[in-house]
Amino acid sequence: MRELIENKFEQFLVDLETIVNIDSGSGYVPGLEAVVAFFQERFQKIGWMTTNHSFDDGKVPCLEVTNKQISGNDSAFDLLFIGHMDTVFGKGTAATRPFSKDEKRAYGPGICDMKGGLMTMLHVAEILQQTGVADDIALAMAFNSDEEIGSRGSRSWYESLAAKSRCVFVFEPWRATGDRILHRKGGGNFDVICHGKAAHAGAAPEDGANAVIELAHQILAVKELARIEIGTTVNVTVISGGTADNVIPDYAKASVDVRIAEAKEGQRIEDGFQALGRNVHTPGVRVEVCGGINRPPMAPSEKTTRLWEQIAGVGESIGLEMTLTTTGGCSDGNYTAAMGIPTIDAMGVRGGDVHSEDEYIELDSIVPNIHLMCEIVKAFADGRIS
Repeated sequence: MRELIENKFEQFLVDLETIVNIDSGSGYVPGLEAVVAFFQERFQKIGWMTTNHSFDDGKVPCLEVTNKQISGNDSAFDLLFIGHMDTVFGKGTAATRPFSKDEKRAYGPGICDMKGGLMTMLHVAEILQQTGVADDIALAMAFNSDEEIGSRGSRSWYESLAAKSRCVFVFEPWRATGDRILHRKGGGNFDVICHGKAAHAGAAPEDGANAVIELAHQILAVKELARIEIGTTVNVTVISGGTADNVIPDYAKASVDVRIAEAKEGQRIEDGFQALGRNVHTPGVRVEVCGGINRPPMAPSEKTTRLWEQIAGVGESIGLEMTLTTTGGCSDGNYTAAMGIPTIDAMGVRGGDVHSEDEYIELDSIVPNIHLMCEIVKAFADGRIS
């Protein structure tokens, strides 16, 4: 199997270059549909079944792939693979900064997070089909396109697939340190919006209600919600307000990123943000809060831990060092783990500097990782992992 994978390495890079050079930022439907079309054609070539889905009024095209026809409530998939097609990069990025590589790394927008993982899913499927392993196991794959913005449109769809699956593998990147992930923080996003009253800043400032000044007070209050010692972070990330130098601003907004390591922190954070509007410091200003905690923490259950031990044994048997870490970043695995389904994350390629111009993958991680996933699936098919 390893030799077969090695022989497909150059094709992997050709395929990866193709999809990296397609702009597929969240909400950019033409690019996302182009990525869907690429994968749909390839899966159909090996005889796997594909189903197109579209959520959020067409803004979230998704692709469902299965190797067997599953019907009825009593049927189940052995494994569900999940990967997201959307990136954080806007239209035109691929033309400005296309796929490139050197002797050790490949670069490009979304190559690590997570087009390398998507390509791993495809090539694993092709190897499993070619070797006959796919005959003895029921696999489903979910390619969604709104993970970077919270998976609000696609979540219920892939959760329905997860509910029919024995376990879930998420193909987010394998950490640069070589670690996989069983634990992620949960989190969410809030907007704190201050509505004031405009006035001439020189002639009649007293007639106005300064939304920017109030927002400054609210930002300080938001900062106090953090509990670093237990893993709760609260960070103001974007602020806006005002229209002109000589106008008292009637509007100001702050966007806030929240991460929580403990599920119980979610309610405290929600309550804290809702309390902001009851503590206004500037007369005439109204404070509005939008958003919320949208991902629960991903915490391994006993069943997940036992599964990892078996998977680690498979990896070690082919010479890989199988180690774990935790991260503040969220993934679709947060949702499937919260459903009580064993979820193993970071099964994509190894890389780093995600969401930046320097995003990369390590070329020498590709073949070992595909080999690992094929051996894991084979172990499920043989009954060596249960």
